[in-house]
Amino acid sequence: MSPFVTTPTDPAELRQAFGCFPSGVTTLCALDSGTPVGMAASTFTPVSLLPPLVSVCVQDTSSTWPKLRKQSHLGLSVLAEGQDLICRSLASRDGDRFADVDWEAGEDGSVYIHGANLWLDCSIHAELPGGDHTIVLLEIHGLRAEPDRAPLVFHGSRFRRLAV
Repeated sequence: MSPFVTTPTDPAELRQAFGCFPSGVTTLCALDSGTPVGMAASTFTPVSLLPPLVSVCVQDTSSTWPKLRKQSHLGLSVLAEGQDLICRSLASRDGDRFADVDWEAGEDGSVYIHGANLWLDCSIHAELPGGDHTIVLLEIHGLRAEPDRAPLVFHGSRFRRLAV
């Protein structure tokens, strides 16, 4: 095993190290004045059963989060295997992120991605500082799950498949 890097501050080195941990990929979306806005987030974690809470981490430099945080409800979609192009579209910095994305809006303005294996209807419960990110706790108000649909997995800066 290689020696420890003391006080790791190189963002590229940290990104590579964090990439050793596989994660699912989510989107957080809502309508803003009738137009869908959304972002991809791979830092999704279930937090609590009572109350039902999940968390996502949002970069402080995000230009999308200020639009989303004003909405009363947010749609969180856990992307399924094969939805990597949707993830890339919603993670892009310019252009119409929803141009080739099949989505639907809830009555409360939340937006969900078709084909995802989990939809969560959420509202912001709390926001906490987390270095160069904001940790957002979301309270779940409703869900729709497709547990037999394989998830999209992000590992080592690539999308991967789970073994059968």
